[in-house]
Amino acid sequence: MTNEIQDRTFDRVYNNIKTVLEKARCNAYRAVNFAMVSAYWQIGKVIVEEEQEGKKKADYGKALITELSKKLTEEYGIGFTKSNLFYMRQFFLTFQNFHALRGELTWTHYRQLLRVEKESARQFYLQESINSNRSTRELERHINSLLYERIALSKDKEKVKELSEQGQIIKTPKDIIKEPYILEFLGLKDNTNLHESDIEQLLINKLKQFLLELGKGFSLVARQKRITVGGDHYYIDLVFYNYILKCFILIDLKLGKLTHQDIGQMDFYTRYYEKEEKQDSDNPTIGLILCSSKNESMVKYTLLDESKTIFASKYKLCLPTEEELKKEIMRERKQIEQEKNLAPQKTI
Repeated sequence: MTNEIQDRTFDRVYNNIKTVLEKARCNAYRAVNFAMVSAYWQIGKVIVEEEQEGKKKADYGKALITELSKKLTEEYGIGFTKSNLFYMRQFFLTFQNFHALRGELTWTHYRQLLRVEKESARQFYLQESINSNRSTRELERHINSLLYERIALSKDKEKVKELSEQGQIIKTPKDIIKEPYILEFLGLKDNTNLHESDIEQLLINKLKQFLLELGKGFSLVARQKRITVGGDHYYIDLVFYNYILKCFILIDLKLGKLTHQDIGQMDFYTRYYEKEEKQDSDNPTIGLILCSSKNESMVKYTLLDESKTIFASKYKLCLPTEEELKKEIMRERKQIEQEKNLAPQKTI
């Protein structure tokens, strides 16, 4: 018994020491990382201030950076290529408030953020990277897939401003919905001959990437969840639980265009979960239909128009170009605005 107590004591002491060392290592890494980021900002500042000394030649900046790159590489090794020095210059010009630099972000994070021209979008990605501890690869995917624009599509001006200042804040079911969802990580093409079960299996195989696309707080509960009503069996493609919204989220995959039968089926699934699966502490179940195409009129004349818990979004199997995705988003926004304008006005 004494040896068992000693063993437990040793394990506890060892784990406490391990925690201290891991924390110290993490803090040291952050300190070194921020020192590098700070140095690159200072270098950018020096370059810009030299350029602003009234030099008459337009190509002075390029010549200066070329010579600096040669000399710095000779003395300090790799890391001071011309392109990197141009990034440092742009870094200072883009983030001119030194005290606003964040120690949680690496130089690679900042280089990714410099690609984002729109300040509100750039601030959103910065805040999201910090809030969710995003890797540089995850940040790159968010930027490439225009996550900010896809989330902002259905937001009013105040909510869009909130996005840029705080990142994605999830308070209501609508806050987790995107239009469209981008599933390029499946490695498929839009014209591939597929079954819904094929896409479902691939999503499970690439669950980490799918969770990243779904957003914050998602945890997989079941796939092909069987429910039985009156002796008949029905199967829900994917069931998740969101620990932020504290509710179940049911996802049904549709290869073709959204139909009223699809919407009725999801309504049935969510009603079942409300009565049979949801606990008293859970919030209302959310249903999400992922379809390859949908018609806004179908949304307008079904329960989707007013439902706060059942949604339909398109998905794309290929990552569109930035221009294509922007056009898609603008087309969706225009359709939404047209539907609002055509809606009958209430009279007093």
